[in-house]
Amino acid sequence: MILRLTGILMVGALALVQTAGAAEAAQDYSSDKKAAEEPKPAKEEVKPQYKHGEILIPASSADEATRPTVAPELAEAYLRDGALAWSRDRSCVACHTTGTYLVTRPSLTAQMGRPLDEIRDLYVAQLRKKETTARDLLQKSTQPGQVVYIAAGLAEWDVHVTKRLSPETGEALALMLEIQLPEGGWANPPCWPPFESDAYHLATQAAMALAAAPDWVAQANESQRASINRLKAYLRNTPLPHDYARTLLLWAAARMPDLITAEKKDELIAMLSRHQRTDGGWSIRTFAEPEAWGNGLRAERLRTEPDFASPASDGHQTGLAIVVLREAGVPMTDPRIRRGIAWLKENQRESGRWWTRSLNTDKQHFINYSGTAYPLMALALCGELG
Repeated sequence: MILRLTGILMVGALALVQTAGAAEAAQDYSSDKKAAEEPKPAKEEVKPQYKHGEILIPASSADEATRPTVAPELAEAYLRDGALAWSRDRSCVACHTTGTYLVTRPSLTAQMGRPLDEIRDLYVAQLRKKETTARDLLQKSTQPGQVVYIAAGLAEWDVHVTKRLSPETGEALALMLEIQLPEGGWANPPCWPPFESDAYHLATQAAMALAAAPDWVAQANESQRASINRLKAYLRNTPLPHDYARTLLLWAAARMPDLITAEKKDELIAMLSRHQRTDGGWSIRTFAEPEAWGNGLRAERLRTEPDFASPASDGHQTGLAIVVLREAGVPMTDPRIRRGIAWLKENQRESGRWWTRSLNTDKQHFINYSGTAYPLMALALCGELG
């Protein structure tokens, strides 16, 4: 009787265990099914770098393959389409794209043909808007930078394309000097390095605009000449925030020779030469401490980059370094120049761009635009574009 009761109890317990196990399995299945049915977070869409109408330029990537030979026509097509897409989509002069286009592309007219009239038309249209904007508003945000780039782009067009001063360029330069700050520079928000990073950068661009405009400085009135002298004093006396600013000072002085002494020029050339990497290129990341870019807004991100201790050479700084050295009088046969040109020839990507990682975000990498314009200028200044 006892054995029979024990057996009944054991069978009952086993049934309970089996029932509990079945319930648990059913619950697990239900959870798995629910999880399978729930939508998974979508991967973040990789947006094109530029897109408008039929123009579509894919995002830049460090993984893009390099070309076996340089194709200047692909680089020029990238600059053209990027400027058109930005202009038609945004209708603004942005220093990283349309701004860079008109301050660089006219210098390539002899080798690559006339730049886009459409972009010059954008500059003139924007100039007309700025002329009717209250002057206190032109002192805010990126407005001063837009005015300076409008003047610089129109001046470059005049000197390289039409070879004569246009009324629009004269008006743009006059407006630029009208909104100059008392200390001699222009306001520039520290938000998007290297272009919108510090006031010194904008002042060097203003100096090059004045130097480029055919005969404009000679015709300047007394007030404008006083403004130009304040600009020169600002460039000479302002403490330089980093070696990137020193590079720009050397470039501005190549266009406006009385900015610096011969000794200072030699010092800046030596500084630029010291930054050359062992592979022949230059890296923008060696030209400033992370805290010096845009008031340190990007410092934490920059310090966590995998190659922070020894950053790779990039198209922006390699092209810029060669352009500045050449304009400063360093011959194209100089070993530093030849090594830099060799790097450019070996590192153009299949899309026609040269790669430069953004100092700001790992999304659009708009610095690849100047990072392609500067290499083209460098190749032209070294007789590599025919």
